Amino acid sequence: MGKELNSNSDNKTVLEIKDLHVQYNTDEAVVHALNGFSLELKRGEKLGLVGETGAGKTTMALSVLRLLPSKVGEVTRGSIVYDGIDILKASHKEMLNLRGHRISMIFQDPMTSLNPVITVGNQILEVLKLHFPEMSAKEMEHQVDEIMLMVGIPPARKHEYPHQFSGGMKQRIVIAMALVAEPELLLADEPTTALDVTIQAQILELMSRLKEKFNSAMILVTHDLGVVAEFCDTVAIVYAGEVVELGTVEDIYARKENHPYTTGLFQCIPDLTTTVDRLDPIPGFVADPTDLPEGCSFAPRCPHCTERCLKENPEMHMNGSHGIKCHLFDEKEGK
Repeated sequence: MGKELNSNSDNKTVLEIKDLHVQYNTDEAVVHALNGFSLELKRGEKLGLVGETGAGKTTMALSVLRLLPSKVGEVTRGSIVYDGIDILKASHKEMLNLRGHRISMIFQDPMTSLNPVITVGNQILEVLKLHFPEMSAKEMEHQVDEIMLMVGIPPARKHEYPHQFSGGMKQRIVIAMALVAEPELLLADEPTTALDVTIQAQILELMSRLKEKFNSAMILVTHDLGVVAEFCDTVAIVYAGEVVELGTVEDIYARKENHPYTTGLFQCIPDLTTTVDRLDPIPGFVADPTDLPEGCSFAPRCPHCTERCLKENPEMHMNGSHGIKCHLFDEKEGK
């Protein structure tokens, strides 16, 4: 297929999420998963989305593809615009054309992403049949062979079933399915969580090479700040369904100014140059999405908490490319 890259569009914003609110309506309670989530992504950019379990990272990715659970997941406010297309107002047919073609997702667990009774080659082929019906059968087979080689799997194995592959090889197949249509935006939901360190490094290197080949924008959802430092250009720190800090890797990792939550995450990382009895974890528990605090969601766990923090949600304060959502920075700006 081979897309022509236009250098003039390299800085174009391909995804813009504004003030997104998403809730899950269950029998027990209403779960407020995203609470004013905002984000921009440019063409070719690799963005790391970091936060604890339950922060809303996967919900964001599912919202972009409109894959929230039917009758349970609900977008109550906000907008998602992809390359000029209003995702939340797009028709069912428009979304079918977008998913797997222009926007692809690598799901966290390859075991549940692959059909156990269909050969891996046919599962990759299905993407091409859906989005490129004008291609001949021979061209499709060639494309499948090419993408399998690209992810490091011999094309001869395309007639095998998922259970015949290791965990790392299954993840490579899932990546092949996500990339075979050469998407412009790739959402990778913790693609290396279940893999050992060696395979993790191989998968990240593979994704980086493929991203460079297709100039795709990418959002990498992860818990691992080390992976983000190695792999990403920009970082968004997520807590309780909102971005509390964002910036380039250099902005975040310079450690000159950080959101208190980001500081807490860094304190949880072992330092090989010092000896300590215990790491210094963030006190307390992750904010309960069924009962969020009135003011700043991080206030109950924050060492800098004030009365204002308990009552008023802070604004995002930008300093160049670096943004921090904290009342501490109101004082620095004289507010």
